[in-house]
Amino acid sequence: MFEELIDKLRDGRYITLETTPTLSAKIDGLIEKIDSSRVYELVDGFTTTDSPLAKLKYSSLFGAVKIQDRFQKPVIATVSMRDKNKIALQSDLLGANDFNIRTILALTGDSAKASDQPNSKGVFEGDSSLLLDIINCFNSGINYAGKPFKEDERPETIYPFSVINSFAKNPKTLLKKMIKKIEHHSVGIISQPVYSVEQAKNLIAIFNEAKKSCNCPDPKAQLILGYFPITKFRTAQFLSSHVPGIDVPKEWLDSLRFASNESEEREEEVGMKMSQELFNDILELHQKVHVMTANKFDLAHKIISHS
Repeated sequence: MFEELIDKLRDGRYITLETTPTLSAKIDGLIEKIDSSRVYELVDGFTTTDSPLAKLKYSSLFGAVKIQDRFQKPVIATVSMRDKNKIALQSDLLGANDFNIRTILALTGDSAKASDQPNSKGVFEGDSSLLLDIINCFNSGINYAGKPFKEDERPETIYPFSVINSFAKNPKTLLKKMIKKIEHHSVGIISQPVYSVEQAKNLIAIFNEAKKSCNCPDPKAQLILGYFPITKFRTAQFLSSHVPGIDVPKEWLDSLRFASNESEEREEEVGMKMSQELFNDILELHQKVHVMTANKFDLAHKIISHS
């Protein structure tokens, strides 16, 4: 299952879909939404988010177990550095490994100051590079303290993923971050959503330069372009104003604003047309895409099926 996913990532068409567990003691409703949309037939795997924006949600690891068991497709479970020290991180990885969760997306995580839980404090023993280092140790048969696992108790191979902004005023900033993630042996680097072919081309060029500049032999990392369809002007404005590392072009903002002044129907029509065209253009340019739709799985199915 996991080896097939990595083979597709390295040589072929690769599409994964983000799922966001909700604030609930059960994930069955989310799974039924995926099932009823039939989007699972169109993707190679899923991701589960880990309490994004520091808002309390169902566990990304337990969610990954249940989604993977239901659809028999690999789930990349997000693990945030914000909430765990080295002991908890390693413990979670060991338990997840036993449940066959072997693709991990390493995030530093949003600040705990944004949490909806009173007086929450972040742990932050390190950034996402620390988690990548822990995974590299596990894959070498030792824990982070350097103590070896018994031969019959060592973890199965874990495939680490990481993230990168899709835009920066200074491209050298992105280059340095990409080099760091490549040198920490990420197999896939997922970008924030891109909103033009030009943005996608710039990211690909920076990534290719990073692979040439990194201090490691034969780097295996692959760039995965993030994609998030926009069908509302308010969504475009929010992403443009409040989400660092994303650049929504003025053309998108203007088109959606004018359409929203006509009617909601026109707004959605314009947004869908632009989003569909963008997805098709991205996939033609670079066949490694991560789709994010805020759990709107019918929308994901519609866009992917028309590519």
